[in-house]
Amino acid sequence: MEELLKNAEKIKSLEIQGAANVALSAIQFLSDYAYKIEKDCQCTDDWFNKLNEAKEILFKTRETEPTMRNGLYYIINKLKKNRDQIECDKILELISQYKEEYKKMIEDARLKIAEFGARRIPDTASENQFIVMTHCHSSFVDAILLKAKQQGKIFKVISTETRPRHQGRKSVKILHEAGIDVIHVVDSAMRWAVNYYEVDLILIGADSITSEGTVLNKIGSRLLALVAHEEHVPFYVASPLLKYNPQTSLGILEKIEMRSPNEIWENPPKGVKILNPAFETVSRRYIDGLISEAGIFASSHVPTYFGRIYPELMF
Repeated sequence: MEELLKNAEKIKSLEIQGAANVALSAIQFLSDYAYKIEKDCQCTDDWFNKLNEAKEILFKTRETEPTMRNGLYYIINKLKKNRDQIECDKILELISQYKEEYKKMIEDARLKIAEFGARRIPDTASENQFIVMTHCHSSFVDAILLKAKQQGKIFKVISTETRPRHQGRKSVKILHEAGIDVIHVVDSAMRWAVNYYEVDLILIGADSITSEGTVLNKIGSRLLALVAHEEHVPFYVASPLLKYNPQTSLGILEKIEMRSPNEIWENPPKGVKILNPAFETVSRRYIDGLISEAGIFASSHVPTYFGRIYPELMF
């Protein structure tokens, strides 16, 4: 349990960042924990009690991480489905198998999203270079841009710094190393950049998607969506369906994670209250399309496609 708590702290402290990375780390931590407790589990009840305890610990590390929650549900729910037929000495093998299945689901989704999303960037450059803007770091947005670069497409990317943890720098480094022309701007310059550079396309990732098609992403995303609406720039969200939170269809609201004020100001004047919301909502009416492993469609259709592709994760 001590090792699991230490690993959980890596997620909580943001040592591990990015929804996909958090999900993959969490299911690995669950698998590692299962191997540690093998000798303490004499029957399936012991296994499920301890695995559920571990799941709850990992759940509490982040408020807004449906990809992680779906991954943990995937493993435990598949075990529960076959509970009566499972022998105790086979549980570790099955946990490892389901972990690899979920990992493959994420990687397959990334490949398809890259393929579909790259089609939104034209094959030939016009007189003015095609400009794509993004906010924060999204491995799925990066995958689209890297795919377009591999296809020989010519374009430029504008990336925001994304305060207070500067996650935008991660995308800048990845894209720059791939030979993509990147411009880096402060968050508060996003409207100016869209207007000055006459941005052609805006791409952001997602941390969560609700049953109504609302997207939760890094703070500043809604501001960029409003700018896109004002300037008539196509606004797309690149996200696997695994970021859908099926509990929102039952009336449960997705929570906005509030992070430490120390990320913003370590030693503020005494009595000054500092708020550090990590995410904000983007209404479906500002989203031209969701780029997913199932194709590109209105974000309000996510529950339908999620149910078709991942029925084992539906409540």
